[in-house]
Amino acid sequence: MKNPRPYARTRVLIIIAGVLTACSAPEFRHYDGATMGTYYRVTARCSEDVSGLIERELLAVNQDMSTYLSDSALSRFNDAPVGDWVDVPKPLADVLDVALQLSRESTGAFDVTVGPLVNLWGFGPPSPGASAAVLAHAPDKAQIAALRSQVGFDKLEVRADPPRLRKSADLYVDLSAIAKGHGVDRLVDALAGAGCSDLLVDIGGEVRAIGRSPSDRAWRIGVEVPDPESFGVIQRVITLEGMAAATSGDYRNFRDLEGSRYSHTIDPRTGYPVTHKLASVTVLHTSAMWADGYATALNVLGPTAGFALAERMGLAALFIIREETDFDERYTAAMRNMFISAVE
Repeated sequence: MKNPRPYARTRVLIIIAGVLTACSAPEFRHYDGATMGTYYRVTARCSEDVSGLIERELLAVNQDMSTYLSDSALSRFNDAPVGDWVDVPKPLADVLDVALQLSRESTGAFDVTVGPLVNLWGFGPPSPGASAAVLAHAPDKAQIAALRSQVGFDKLEVRADPPRLRKSADLYVDLSAIAKGHGVDRLVDALAGAGCSDLLVDIGGEVRAIGRSPSDRAWRIGVEVPDPESFGVIQRVITLEGMAAATSGDYRNFRDLEGSRYSHTIDPRTGYPVTHKLASVTVLHTSAMWADGYATALNVLGPTAGFALAERMGLAALFIIREETDFDERYTAAMRNMFISAVE
């Protein structure tokens, strides 16, 4: 099986403070492993071993949504002829329906069809026909314009019943901006259905919690300082009660081309890397999938337009903005009461 790396995106690390600092009660179980090109960690109060359930759910997510599995449902859709309705599993249709809603809300800043442009800038597997020179030199305007004609959420249709997809152009759909969040939600629902309680699921920094931590208090997460020189240093500690959190940032994944530094965050509306000063944005939501998608959208929009959207949508969001010598914080009204002192 090929490495399912398309899900992996550089994220500002979210550290699970409650798990790292608390002594686990005997009834809590811990599970970890690799999935979607990253790691997963589960801490849950379960009456029996659920390792098999976790592995089955994660394999199902890959089989639905991986672009590295040629027989996945998403790969079959990507290979399907333009204009044909394609039957797909319900979870895939549901995720793409949410993706289209996010695209409309963000006026295209979130777009799961942006993959060819990401690849063109050297932040993904090389596009078919792309030369090695793309990785050493910034793409020219003609290359960007040619691929932009193949990008656009408005060229994708989703039908719920029966679950089907259709494209009006030769699209390449990549769910790396939302699939990990979906995987978190899928695991949480499966574990709760199996009788587990008081649980936290973390897939590559996208997290969701239910109930209490092993220290018998609300789960806590740490948002890292978005600076490669400050690895592991906590900017803020957030309490997570029945909520999910996702962080999107740019400080660990960039490319130096011909003396200029380019962010891995590509704006689907322009085809170019973003140039704003937003270093990271963390979003809280009841769904990890929605938190994942919103974090990406706000990261593309930047500290001004992104903040305006977050306030308009009533999102709990923390923006960490890069200044000349330090970082500045800005957070929405809904986020204001989510912070706690690290020593509490």
